[in-house]
Amino acid sequence: MKAVYIAEPGGPEVLEVRDVDAPVPGHGEVLIDVVAAGLNRADVQQRRGFYPPPPGASEIPGLEVSGRIAGFGSGVTKAFSVGDKVVALLSGGGYAEQVAVPAEQVLRIPDGVDVVTAASLPEVAATVYSNLIMTAQLQAGETVLIHGATGGIGTLAIQMAKAFGARVATTAGTAEKVGTAKAFLGADIAINYTEEDFPDSLRRQNGGKGADVILDVVGAKYLAQNVDALADYGRLIVIGLQGGAKGELDLGQLLRKRAAVVATALRPRPVAEKGAIMNAVRESVWPLITDGRIRPLVAKTFPLDQAAAAHRYFDSGDHVGKILLVM
Repeated sequence: MKAVYIAEPGGPEVLEVRDVDAPVPGHGEVLIDVVAAGLNRADVQQRRGFYPPPPGASEIPGLEVSGRIAGFGSGVTKAFSVGDKVVALLSGGGYAEQVAVPAEQVLRIPDGVDVVTAASLPEVAATVYSNLIMTAQLQAGETVLIHGATGGIGTLAIQMAKAFGARVATTAGTAEKVGTAKAFLGADIAINYTEEDFPDSLRRQNGGKGADVILDVVGAKYLAQNVDALADYGRLIVIGLQGGAKGELDLGQLLRKRAAVVATALRPRPVAEKGAIMNAVRESVWPLITDGRIRPLVAKTFPLDQAAAAHRYFDSGDHVGKILLVM
């Protein structure tokens, strides 16, 4: 099969397509003929040499795919059939024509979503639901601040939070993206972080109150501002390190607010945890997609052999929604 490998850490040009042996599904795994693979920030960080795959995972990048079941390893108990249209959450290996993945991490595609678009869903839906709902316990009527409004995480997180009855604030880097966040995605408050201090702007537009929950992909660069932006009993959930890994934390401010900082990662979790998250996504998120309250957004698709071009487009920051590789 054809698959994308990272020749050495670096820019998009280090991605190369190779002919390699197809995977053989092991115990409890299903084999999937991949139709499309989602591109995520983790893939870019892996390409740059900052985010190696966890032990035992494929060196091939790619954390989510859509496709059709092609076969089974021994011991698969989930009721799948060959040919079923599915999505899968991966620890790696998605930029390839086939993947083998634990059955617990595989779901049938939600009704009303085509098989290519479906590749935009598993990693972001699992990330957003597990962090906003399972970890932060976001409640209807609370205010959530979501950084990175127009990326894959942001576009889905805004819609999911609205569907669960939250008041949604978000940040973006241009006036156009601010407009998209409000008019197209439904954010109640959208802040241009290049022009405004987002904690002050949030309080000014939210009746003097900060955020009950913050979903942050930036990390150290935003740590002090995020703690400032929290409401009393607020929960800061850090899921990315785009702005660095080490920052100074004002514990006094955190104590006064009785607030919490939680850092999570989806990729290294054990199969059982990922399976529980995917089951929750099927039960709680898929119905929101089927009834139209959440719309998967695809910015652009690229053929597999143009993975480097796809990464260049991602690095430009011009996209709204997910970038996909199509086999």
